[in-house]
Amino acid sequence: MKLNRSIFFLFLLLLFSLFISVSCKKKSQFFPKNLIKVRVKKVLDGDTVILENGERLRYVNIDTPELHTPKNVLHIFAFYAYKLNKKLVEGKTFYLELSMRKRDKYGRLLGELYFENGTSVSEIIVKEGLAFVCYYPGSSKYYKKYLPLQRKALKERKGIFSLLNKQPKNIVYIGNKKSKRFHHPACPEAKKIKRKIYFKSLEEAFLKGYCPSRKCLDLIFSFL
Repeated sequence: MKLNRSIFFLFLLLLFSLFISVSCKKKSQFFPKNLIKVRVKKVLDGDTVILENGERLRYVNIDTPELHTPKNVLHIFAFYAYKLNKKLVEGKTFYLELSMRKRDKYGRLLGELYFENGTSVSEIIVKEGLAFVCYYPGSSKYYKKYLPLQRKALKERKGIFSLLNKQPKNIVYIGNKKSKRFHHPACPEAKKIKRKIYFKSLEEAFLKGYCPSRKCLDLIFSFL
């Protein structure tokens, strides 16, 4: 009888150990290593926040339209992105993963904020079609992660991509193979590109993983 009881307790112990092991494994799948616990103090726009320690954090590899430029043709989507970001993060605590390139040219931190369940804030914004996925050297893993989400938002015509139903059919856009940015043919920057690729539509450029150049955003969306 004592032997059976001992075997039973040993079985329970093994079962408990297995449960702990699986739980830890699941959590490690959610979260990358070297995360920093941070609290968001204030949201500045769709892709930038101020942390409680005063640091500014720019979400890596996504670009939402400019909020503080009223004449921007995509201003309404800049406002939507800002409102969504504010709802998701302001006053809340997250896990921050810094990218390999830890700061941009303006001195802002570059990284990704994660919820407890492993979902990132950036992927929610991209899924809603409120951000462009853009390539930057040193952070390609985020680019590869977000691109399929952007393609899905594009096919569903969410957010900014709802505008593609109005896109002109007689314009060939010029992409830069090095930067993975594309330009309107009338954009002065397009003439400086050495390694060019051509797209017959905005949709084709986005599907290929190219991001609109900020320097000619108004020209690209001049059909609005």
